[in-house]
Amino acid sequence: MSADNRRSQAAEVAYDDAARTPLDNAGMPEASTRAQTTAGVERINVAATQGNGLGCHAGADTLADAARAAGKQETLARYAQDYPKGPHDQPQGMCPAFGSLRVGLRMRRTATVLSGSACCVYGLTFTSHFYGARRTVGYVPFDSETLVTGKLFEDIRESVFKLADPDKYDAVVVINLCVPTASGVPLQLLPDEIEGVRIIGIDVPGFGVPTHAEAKDVLAGAMLGYARREAEHGPVAPPRDGQAERPTVTLLGEMFPADPMTIDALLAPMNLAAGPAVPTREWRELYAALDCAAVAAVHPHYTASVREFETAGRPVVASAPVGVDGTRDWLAAVGRACGIAEDDIAAAQTACLPAIRQALIEAPIDGRIVMSGYEGSELLVARLLIEAGADVRYVGTACPRTVWSEPDREWLENRGVRVVYRASLESDVGAIHEFQPDLAIGTTPVVQKAKELAIPGLYFTNLISARPLMGAAGAKSLAPVINNAIGNKTRFDAMRAFFDGVGEGHAAGIWQKVPGDRPKFRAKQRRHLDKLKRRAASAETQDLG
Repeated sequence: MSADNRRSQAAEVAYDDAARTPLDNAGMPEASTRAQTTAGVERINVAATQGNGLGCHAGADTLADAARAAGKQETLARYAQDYPKGPHDQPQGMCPAFGSLRVGLRMRRTATVLSGSACCVYGLTFTSHFYGARRTVGYVPFDSETLVTGKLFEDIRESVFKLADPDKYDAVVVINLCVPTASGVPLQLLPDEIEGVRIIGIDVPGFGVPTHAEAKDVLAGAMLGYARREAEHGPVAPPRDGQAERPTVTLLGEMFPADPMTIDALLAPMNLAAGPAVPTREWRELYAALDCAAVAAVHPHYTASVREFETAGRPVVASAPVGVDGTRDWLAAVGRACGIAEDDIAAAQTACLPAIRQALIEAPIDGRIVMSGYEGSELLVARLLIEAGADVRYVGTACPRTVWSEPDREWLENRGVRVVYRASLESDVGAIHEFQPDLAIGTTPVVQKAKELAIPGLYFTNLISARPLMGAAGAKSLAPVINNAIGNKTRFDAMRAFFDGVGEGHAAGIWQKVPGDRPKFRAKQRRHLDKLKRRAASAETQDLG
């Protein structure tokens, strides 16, 4: 169908010829008789849609080039510095924007609004509610005309003004997804506040933010920056539970709810307390997070957040109190950053290390393990597994290498562990083939591949990171689930023997009857393909001649 013919149709804008694909619905009337223009519906300005054909299908490079041309070059340059990409040019996990959306939805008195393609918003909304969100996800829809003419920004601005009710909200967060970012929708032109409600506009494109873990940092960093500027200009709201009596250590990264309480107990002998965890659950917690003695970069990929803390003059400490070695070194680093006397640091270590050591003895792990994930805590989990006796050969993380993960990387590599940052799915699966582990811990496709090979597998996010890791509680939390999974090896062997060959090779696909092998046909097809290859090689040789 020509472009002229497409333009001549009354109310439909077609971007390809997908509508002409033959379907098994011959009895249905022709599309031309079904598509009737609804009376009173505003017709699309087709001319406006010709100025920008960008969509989710355009590819990362095209979208990034368009975003730079549309005025987003500074944003993309900052993202490239904060979140350097790996060997693959697009995320291999879930949509990165889910990280920012999750942070917004978990905060009290915070409205979160998405601006992006409807399919993306649907998927993000579904995923957020799947993971337990109990708040509404806002959405400002658009079409090609409103995107290109700038009407989308006006719609977003109008929506923000309608939402900004100080009786309901402390903040309204607006998130640009890929297409609005590529088109240059200028969220920075939104007012900073409306009727006392803070307005936070961020771009979280898949072509600029590699993982959803780092997208959490995009929003957390933006909120910390806003809160820091507020605190610099005058008094701010105190924490809901009042100010801490002891100097606090802010915890950077989402963690199991019991871990902050464990960390608080570890810090008590040094007259320190655990402060808020960032991302926070309420706006006023941001002030308390900034008002700390030091920051613990438990998750090491929060680059923008670290920048805000350093701007506020707060020292940042790497790693976390996992296992005996990790807890000893972390307490020493935190104590020195906060100016604690060496005797008090030693007292804090003496108070907790024997219990952690005993917990590891009582909950040993015996087995070879490869692990990967995209949460940011993969190296910490690997340290804990090794101290519990596990033979960990490979640790892959989708997050980048930063200075805040260096102590963990060095500790692991000194024990022969291969550590891979920005690990791809291919790297994670390759480790399974190479090391033939007793257990594979990883993302869904990694676990699926392991189970296909009759190797037990555990999904990192739901079964590992959803457990305490710190102190004595963390030292004994992983052994039951790990040992139980390794013990299921015989069940996997039995299932593989029973289903051997089903859905594989010649039997792959959907069949009405029992599939039969056809070796003669395969041989004939192989000869045909070889002939085509020889013909192509011959033609290439002639061209070179």
